[in-house]
Amino acid sequence: MTIGLAGKPNAGKSTFFKAATMADVDIANYPFTTIHANKGVTYVRAKCPCLERDKRCGNCSDGIRYVPIELIDVAGLVPDAHQGRGLGNTFLDELRQAHAIIHVIDASGATDVEGNPVDVGDHDPLEDIDFLNRELTMWMHSILKRNWERLARKIQAEGLKIEEILAEQLAGAGVDEVHVNRALNDCKLDRGNHTKWTDDDLIRLCDAIRTLSKPMIIAANKADIAPPENISDLQALDQIAVPTSAAAELALRSASKSKVISYEPGDNDFNVLTEELSPAQKKGLEKIRTLIKKMNGSGIQECINSAVFRLLDLIIVYPVEDEGKWTDKNGRMLPDAFLMKKGSSAHDLAYKIHSDIGEHFLYAVDAKTKMRLGEKHELNDGDVVKIVSTAK
Repeated sequence: MTIGLAGKPNAGKSTFFKAATMADVDIANYPFTTIHANKGVTYVRAKCPCLERDKRCGNCSDGIRYVPIELIDVAGLVPDAHQGRGLGNTFLDELRQAHAIIHVIDASGATDVEGNPVDVGDHDPLEDIDFLNRELTMWMHSILKRNWERLARKIQAEGLKIEEILAEQLAGAGVDEVHVNRALNDCKLDRGNHTKWTDDDLIRLCDAIRTLSKPMIIAANKADIAPPENISDLQALDQIAVPTSAAAELALRSASKSKVISYEPGDNDFNVLTEELSPAQKKGLEKIRTLIKKMNGSGIQECINSAVFRLLDLIIVYPVEDEGKWTDKNGRMLPDAFLMKKGSSAHDLAYKIHSDIGEHFLYAVDAKTKMRLGEKHELNDGDVVKIVSTAK
């Protein structure tokens, strides 16, 4: 599972990335601090099933389970990036592997469209959303456009399925045949008359494919200094928008790493562990405490969780070998946690564990109820499941 961080320069992407992964990256108040993509591991947060037992599993933090996902912080995007302006080609090439995108926006309006500093409120963050969507759409359009006339003739001459050919052309952008088929239906384009499609038709199609293949959530960053109307406008959009303060989260995780405070990502408070703090440090921590209580957290963990559970519609399932003790063959309790698409079956879980186990699947057991489950049984979030198979 890979989530991409996208947006214009200087919106706080690298701060978000460092706060979420604690990776060592450069952060500065000028455009294009990030030149090459930063890759790291972050986590989605969930309640661990061991809370239902009389002991903790040892793989959670006092009942909080963190499941790893890959996070990519790509170079900042500027207008006409799809034509190679700025670091556009690098950005788009690195973003193609993302299953979803967190669009980090400077909700304070303190940076212009190219990431240059301006006064708070001078720039409308809504413009940044339209700009990123257009760049992604035009990137896909440029891929199709370069070979479109030849492809259109080939489809017609050989009677090929247009959705298959389009998916092949856009495969490198993370697009599959399902995305194309749905987009064609949404755009109501005549598949049998594709040679007469206009350039505007192709752009409309690519925009629909972009929406389906690169689902996006908004991180309304710098929310602590943003005009309230900016946050309201972003949350009024027809997509998920989470107010965030990446700077506050980074400060909290750094203090936690240094044993200055006790803090779990996603909490709206923390405990100070030492008296050896300067007045400035105490004041800074109290300022952050006030902020995360007001915002109900820094928003970073909520943003990651929302991207995985709400945007991508995933669930967490815990496979075990002993349905009584919830352990693997080595006696480890709840050793694994798998992210799976909502609607996945017990048989899907078997294949995810190992292809041989999937091929030789017999049945599954719900470790909570001890009920036997058939191959088509739909799994639920938090299920603990034993797979029974004839595989060796």
